[in-house]
This record gives sequence, C-alpha cells and structure tokens, in this order.
Amino acid sequence: MRKYYRVLLELAKLRFHNLTVFRLDFFGPFLVDGSLFLIQLLVFGAVYKNVEAIGSWESGEMIIYIGTFSLLNAVSMTICFFGLIEIPGKILNGDMDLYLTKPISPLFRLTFEKMNPGSIPLVLMSICIIVYGIRAGRISPGGKNLCAYFFWLAVMVILYYNMEVLIRSMSFYILSNARLDQLEEACLDLCMKLPGIAFYGVFKVIFYILIPYGIMATLPVQSLIGELTWRGALLGISVVSGFSFLTCFVWTRGIRHYNSASS
Repeated sequence: MRKYYRVLLELAKLRFHNLTVFRLDFFGPFLVDGSLFLIQLLVFGAVYKNVEAIGSWESGEMIIYIGTFSLLNAVSMTICFFGLIEIPGKILNGDMDLYLTKPISPLFRLTFEKMNPGSIPLVLMSICIIVYGIRAGRISPGGKNLCAYFFWLAVMVILYYNMEVLIRSMSFYILSNARLDQLEEACLDLCMKLPGIAFYGVFKVIFYILIPYGIMATLPVQSLIGELTWRGALLGISVVSGFSFLTCFVWTRGIRHYNSASS
C-alpha cells in the first residue's frame, strides 16, 4: 500500500509539472470545462423550465440530481478519465507492453497518470448546484441522510469508474471500441437529463441493472431526501458489486491474453 501511495504522489507531481510547462495547457482546461458546464446548465434550465415535477421529484430534487450526476462526471474527469480513455489506443499500438513491464498494476498507473486539475472547477460548480437545489427545494436533510448521501456518492464513483474501465477493457477482445464509446455517451447524456425514477418496466431493467447509469445519481438523491428503500439500497449494492467483479474479471482476463502489437 505504501508503494502505491508513493507512486500516486509521483504521478501527481509529474502530471502537474507537465501541465505547468506551458501555461495554456494548465489554465486552458479551466476555461473550456467551465464554459461547457455553463452551457450544460443552460440546456438543463431550458428543458426543465416548464416541468413542475417528474414522479415525486419537484424542481429542487431535479437540481440536486443534475448536480450529483455532474459531480460524478467531474470527479472522474479530474482523477482518471483522461488516462482510461487511452486504453484502447495503447492496446492497439502495443504501448500496453510498457505498463506490463513495470512493478506496479498497469490499471493503477493508467488510472492516475493523466489526472486533470482543469476539471476541479466542475467539481466545485457541481457542489454549488447541489447546495442550491437543497435550498431551492427547501430540503432539510438530517445528519443521517447526509451521511447516507456521501456513502452512496462514494459507491457510485466506484460504479462510474467500473463502467469506464469495463468499456475500454473490451478493446482486448474487439478491434474497434467506437460503438461502445457511442453507447456510453448516449446513455450518459440520457441519464444525466432524466432521473432513474422516470424509468419503468424494461427501461428500468436496462438502466438500473444492464447499463446502470440510471442509478448513479438517483440513489444518492433518494438517500438525501429519505426516499431510498431497503430494496433500492440492496439493488444498488448488488449492481455495484456485480459490475466490480465483472470489470475485474474482464480486465484480468484481457491482460492475461493480451498479445503485443509488435509480436
């Protein structure tokens, strides 16, 4: 564990140094990500301007939901997204060989080597949206509900990470990952605008179990406002556990059967 902690610190130092060599590389993401976030916020405002409620959720809960989903995305972009997105290319051109020869988990290095401080403003803005949603909805969560919210937020960060790794790990088995990337983008776009409580029947099975983007922000919000049942909590834990196991299996098996592009 100490070795991984030291490696993490060195990766962070190297990444920060590389970004500050050219000031535009460091400050550019702040401006770009912040602008994209504001555009998304305006779009969401236009979509929900004339919608009084979705299911049992009113505007306050929807604002919290949007902020929560945005926070999950921002945390991913800050910590691991830009490293994980390069996995298919490294598998295709043989760069994965370099990671396999190092005395540390290749997935650990790929996860943290491209940390992006330019996405930190998105984290802060997302938190502001969540606070605003709580005030706008006149929600008074107690200490128990706040602890439950942070717990489910941490659990969903794990699920979000698992989905990113799982989709990129399929490059061990297929030549092109483009279709899966498009599927991921479409599901994220849909579920970021529409909460899981809006899904019923087969759509609930799809977005709660098979492609579980629908629960990522839904369960944390339900826990915050006191709507999360024990069945919902059990489903959430089961889905996260199942995808954690599946991701580990797909990645481990892919590494084991990986053939260098140069061989």
